[in-house]
Amino acid sequence: MSPIEHVWDALDQRVGQRVHVPSNIQQRCAAVEEEWDNIPQVFNSKTAELISHHQVGIKQSFPKEGWVEEDPKEILQSVYECMERTCEKLGQLNIDISNIKAVGVTNQRETTLVWDKETGEPLYNAIVWLDLRTQSTVERLINSTPGKNKNHLKTGLPISTYFSAVKLRWLMDNVEEVAEAVLTHRAMFGTVDSWLIWCLTGGKSGGVHITDVTNASRTMLFNIHTLDWDPELCKYFDVPMEILPQVKSSSEIYGSVNSGSLAGVPISGCLGDQSAALVGQMCFQDGQAKNTYGTGCFLLRNTGIKPVMSEHGLLTTLAYKLGKDSPAYYALEGSVAIAGAVVRWLKDNLGIIQSSAEIEKLAGDVGSSYGCYFVPAFSGLYAPYWEPSARGLTQFTNTSQLAFAALEAVCFQTREILEAMNQDYGVPLSQLQVDGGMTSNRLLMQLQADVLCIPVVKPSMSETTALGAAMAAGAAEGVGVWSLTPGDLTTIPTDKYQPLINPEGLGSK
Repeated sequence: MSPIEHVWDALDQRVGQRVHVPSNIQQRCAAVEEEWDNIPQVFNSKTAELISHHQVGIKQSFPKEGWVEEDPKEILQSVYECMERTCEKLGQLNIDISNIKAVGVTNQRETTLVWDKETGEPLYNAIVWLDLRTQSTVERLINSTPGKNKNHLKTGLPISTYFSAVKLRWLMDNVEEVAEAVLTHRAMFGTVDSWLIWCLTGGKSGGVHITDVTNASRTMLFNIHTLDWDPELCKYFDVPMEILPQVKSSSEIYGSVNSGSLAGVPISGCLGDQSAALVGQMCFQDGQAKNTYGTGCFLLRNTGIKPVMSEHGLLTTLAYKLGKDSPAYYALEGSVAIAGAVVRWLKDNLGIIQSSAEIEKLAGDVGSSYGCYFVPAFSGLYAPYWEPSARGLTQFTNTSQLAFAALEAVCFQTREILEAMNQDYGVPLSQLQVDGGMTSNRLLMQLQADVLCIPVVKPSMSETTALGAAMAAGAAEGVGVWSLTPGDLTTIPTDKYQPLINPEGLGSK
């Protein structure tokens, strides 16, 4: 989860949890980031400085090929642990935790849970966004639509295993406990943000069942134009609307932490991880874009208050809605299924590196892939192809060339998405803002600038996802410790990678 500070601003749910805390005694916002580990993080609301954090890994299970699950109770427990450990660290820094004025949550968007509202118990493991078990359901749905069209204008999404509705449908069809809870009106559905906020605000004893527009827009049940659950879509997927969380803005007080060191602190920010990164990168202007390099790659471009419907295989999604009475902003999004995951594959499956950090040196030893092409389609291909059955890896000569080709593959997939985005948006991007764990690889960042032929800008503070959740929490009405007025935004130092090669010499891999 993400950091806890001036305001506990963001709960970031990826596959783990972290918390970060800023160092001075000013007001702070805490963020809980749930990704592959949970990381609570605390930020200074005036300087955006990260004060402290704590990280706990979350175990994933793989019951069958293509299935990816996480234990909802482990996710929750890791959040509680991270919150307490972060508060302890703040005490060691002589920072009064009463300076934490708000908590924000950020999470992997499509990961799907169902729990019993009377017992508070999850009814099955969380089905992770990468999970492919619903492929047959997706094919059946596409075949039943007129013209076998996989795209839906109400949602801005294609019918895909990626999104929550088909995961929820699988749970209702295949897990007896879920089906029974739905029939007896005890079931609650949510992405991880909903589960965490419900539990943190009291659970079965008055917990708040909500989500925000950015997470709701990834379910295939949400109308991105009306900004609410769509009865027609719910009927199409045969999902009862009573099990859905109430949709809120990304920045308002939803409730308060019910127990622990932060009891009474309002939870006032909620953003899906990629939207949180967009906010953390301060991409508030129409046309600005960021790319997050994590397990996958996620490129979002702010398109303003009107949705741009893609004609080139991209998604139209909610970027953020920073207040109940504030307008919703939209984004075009392209996602690469496998980015950092390919580095783990080189380490865990092939054993050619002992740690992820080693790939930069190994690839740098050759400086070229020498014709070795790597197609990382372990979970199929996402944007702009949406082809779940795609697989392929060409012959390689040696391990250094394979390592270089793996990095290059991430860059070329990003270029494909950006080219599609430029066509949809109508104006070429002039520079790309980047974040995520892979951005510490300087060779990768230079390759990306060379492949895109535009500057790549990396903030010195890498925790932009948690920062975005903290900013949303701190800016909420009733909290008001973080100003998002353009003139008040903190300037964060950056590293800029300029393209070093001529576009004509790049090739078209």
